[in-house]
Amino acid sequence: MPNSQRSIPRVLIADDQADVIEALRLLLKGEGFQIETASSPDQILTSVESRDFDVALIDLNYTRDTTSGQEGLDLLTRMQVADYTLPVIVMTAWGSVDLAVEAMRRGARDFVQKPWENERLLSILWTQAELGKALRKGQRLEAENQLLRNQTGVELIAESPSMRPVLQIIARVGPSDANVLITGENGVGKGVISQVLHSISHRASKPLVTVNAGGLSEGVFESELFGHIKGAFTDAKTDRVGRFELADEGTLFLDEIANISLPQQAKLLRVLETGEFERVGSSKTRKVNVRIISATNADLSAEVAAGRFRQDLLFRLNTVEIRLPALRDRKEDIAPLARHFLKQHSDRYRKLVTTFDGAAMQSLTDHPWPGNVRELDHSIERAVLMAQGTIVKASDLGLYQSSENSTRLDDMSLEEVECHLIKKTLARFDGNVSKAAEALGLSRSALYRRLEKFGL
Repeated sequence: MPNSQRSIPRVLIADDQADVIEALRLLLKGEGFQIETASSPDQILTSVESRDFDVALIDLNYTRDTTSGQEGLDLLTRMQVADYTLPVIVMTAWGSVDLAVEAMRRGARDFVQKPWENERLLSILWTQAELGKALRKGQRLEAENQLLRNQTGVELIAESPSMRPVLQIIARVGPSDANVLITGENGVGKGVISQVLHSISHRASKPLVTVNAGGLSEGVFESELFGHIKGAFTDAKTDRVGRFELADEGTLFLDEIANISLPQQAKLLRVLETGEFERVGSSKTRKVNVRIISATNADLSAEVAAGRFRQDLLFRLNTVEIRLPALRDRKEDIAPLARHFLKQHSDRYRKLVTTFDGAAMQSLTDHPWPGNVRELDHSIERAVLMAQGTIVKASDLGLYQSSENSTRLDDMSLEEVECHLIKKTLARFDGNVSKAAEALGLSRSALYRRLEKFGL
């Protein structure tokens, strides 16, 4: 195919010898390639994790007087984790059949021995770049089709304009191995998004393991995430497999990531960087291949600035960020979500409740929903239980939003008053739990317990 008919590939060239990089740069520049260079494994990984390439051409040796190719083989494995769709071609002056076979086994698409033949090298680069683009395009289209056909196995209701950018990001990054940070207020559906991301990835047949990271105390954090061996501590009666091992080859969803302590962050960072850990009480190092999806309602950049969250950990978690809008900013989704929850809870409680009257739907639309989708879910569950017939009425929802209802505290139970006050405070601070807790005179953990209790 003539070069003029081809899209211009972006190529990453990596070698520890400047003259090799220069020779390759001149050769590929003449063919119209976009070129970026690296001279060490760390530089290569940083480039692959931060930018998209159509093909990578990498050396297998980076340490002086090293000819085994082990550095390059280990790098190949790490590059596969970072972006398994990236075609990688390896080259070495110390080529052998065994090394070529091992490189291909670890994911290389082809093997070139130095000194290379220009025509063969160019042919390989063009072919692999085009194959890589086709693979990525096919995966992206399949992900989009799965979302449109709702074949993810997860009910994702997103008809509002504010959710369209979210769907586009999900379709683009879902099939990859990129770590994803999901942000947004409590109750916006971060857990549902993690399920969708997992379901359209190549890891979909493997486990999705969820951990409420913020709810783990210092004493159980390591045991929960990394496991322990029998006798590691007083209550360790048997060996236990941790969440990282359970999620091997699959996805680990770390919810409330902002709430883990600095010592816990350091332990987590090591695993994210190397994939290695030890069970509590054991000196045996284990290795896993896990994709990390994390979620928080906090501003992690502000937490980093305040010294409460490690910047290097944020970089590892935040390859791609998905910001979920609050329910009040996606009003078009309130009615379909309400109908979805109505059917779900009607089936669960075996009650024939089929629709909402006009006042009930208006009440749902007008409510500010400080607890977002989770609050809506619990309100519909309550309505199904309270409904006297097949139609949900406004009074069944228990939404104290009008001035008349808001001031009639004598009609509410103590729990309803507490719930109402928490809702109003959250709404006043736009869902910020830390500020709401401070205004209410509660600790963050105490407010979280009440949010869970009231389904907010």
